[in-house]
Amino acid sequence: MPTRRAGRPDGPVVRVLPDVSGLDKVFDYLVPESLRDQVRVGTMVRIELHGRRVGGWVVALVEPEASLVAPERLKPIAKVTGHGPSAEVLDLARWAAHRWAGPLRAVLRSASPPVAVKRLPPSARSADGRARSATTDPLLPPGRVVRVPPAGSVLPILDTALAQGPTLVIVPSADRAALAAARLRRSGWRVAELPGEWAAAAAGVDLVVGARAAVWASVPGIAAIVVLDEHDEGLQEERSPTWNARDVAQERARRLGVPCVLVSPVPSLAALASGLPLHPPSRIEERVGWPLVDVVDLDADDPWVTSLATSPLIAELRAMDRRVVCVHNTTGRARRLACKACREMAVCEACATPVAELEPGVLRCPRCTLERPKLCQACGSGRLVMLRPGVSRLREELEAAAGRAVVEITAANGEERAGVDVYIGTEAVLHRVRRADTVAFLDLDGELLAPRYRAGEHVLALAARAARLVGGRERGGKLLLQTYLPHHEVVDAIRHADPARATASLEHTRRALGYPPFGARASVAGVGADEFAAEVRALTAITVLGPTDGHYLVRADSPDALASALAAVPRPLGSRLRIHVDPPRL
Repeated sequence: MPTRRAGRPDGPVVRVLPDVSGLDKVFDYLVPESLRDQVRVGTMVRIELHGRRVGGWVVALVEPEASLVAPERLKPIAKVTGHGPSAEVLDLARWAAHRWAGPLRAVLRSASPPVAVKRLPPSARSADGRARSATTDPLLPPGRVVRVPPAGSVLPILDTALAQGPTLVIVPSADRAALAAARLRRSGWRVAELPGEWAAAAAGVDLVVGARAAVWASVPGIAAIVVLDEHDEGLQEERSPTWNARDVAQERARRLGVPCVLVSPVPSLAALASGLPLHPPSRIEERVGWPLVDVVDLDADDPWVTSLATSPLIAELRAMDRRVVCVHNTTGRARRLACKACREMAVCEACATPVAELEPGVLRCPRCTLERPKLCQACGSGRLVMLRPGVSRLREELEAAAGRAVVEITAANGEERAGVDVYIGTEAVLHRVRRADTVAFLDLDGELLAPRYRAGEHVLALAARAARLVGGRERGGKLLLQTYLPHHEVVDAIRHADPARATASLEHTRRALGYPPFGARASVAGVGADEFAAEVRALTAITVLGPTDGHYLVRADSPDALASALAAVPRPLGSRLRIHVDPPRL
């Protein structure tokens, strides 16, 4: 930095963080007299930087004597764009950028309005007496974890929160935010739905609702924070920093001294280990709120010749009055094959990865993309058995078994169609079909035995999502679970409509292995990862594994220890690191 010189800036000085990719550094600027009444911490401005104008945020008001540069070299702010994150949100964003080892700039983008907000509208908040008369069941800090069955209503919880005063509600998706906003408006509450109504939220309303970025909403006088479906992976940011709205909501509530309510039909271990008391429903209420569950033991047949179109599934498919959704998280035609003659697994000759039949008669390696004809390498036989068929192949099989049209839906393509009542697809089908009578998981073991530490929680989340499609048992909805592990604790929990049956086992495994929330993990990759990982490895109480497929795994005993370690090592010159803290699919 340039050395200080004598003199005093002619006006206030502010510290600005430019909104420039790859630059996480602040600069000092003068505030012209014409803009002084518009600039405060969090204000979005335009500045001149290296010969061009860029946007940025005012992150601090600075005493002129503490300026980073000589007074005569300070440039003025070029323009005030409008309102930005409040000072409280800015401090929270700093914490999140450290906790998840990412740039503050990325967090402030999530906390800023989608369009420039020059002035705020008048407050639309209802009278305090109306809000506090909604319920007689007050919430007390720090809040609670509330287990609500899939068919249960969350409106009583929101009414209880609104009784405290202005409430911030975070949901996993924009669709659910719109639905919640519409219902609460019909009840007479003043609601702001983010991101479109950012200005109304900042001015003051009864309730602010939105997807994960709503956790950064600048709302005056927050009295309660509610996170719906806190288990959902949609609450975690996919780009660095990979903050989770559930964890940010808890930290924000702690700082404000207000209750935080985490709501879910299948509470995550992170929520249960947060210190908030658990509030479960009665057993009768919970059983009624889950559908009937049939568990099909696939081990009853020869696993080399059996089909995933089992007799119970075919019975559902042939019941013309039932709308059936089949879930199978394997795309293409076949992903696991073995020779029927010698029972040798079909793998890639170059890298030993199980090959997939993505097109008829052609085997392709998903890792190195090498292709070869559909033949056994061991004996030359062309009779390969599908151990794990893909949805494209299964669609043909189920269509023949059902005697009616079957539509395929994956993340890449496929939508609900009028007049079609049978669907098959990856878990994306659970988000694109609005209603079903039966949801069948054709190969639940593919999720139960997935090589990721959250596999059990992911299966519970899928079951809860499916249960919402079919409704409670009084409606006649049904879940069909096909598995070789009918006595697995997660299967048992779904069968008995009691997620707590799986919690103890999942917690024991996580504690033993030091996985979150009983430890912390980060994936490090990209240009400069080798040098960065070597420096982190030298720190005490930190373990670095890898590289595996270009990724290093950094382990620590706690999120704070991990964040401190990642912050202590400077980024290598010219590096382009990708650091994902607690990635959900690790």
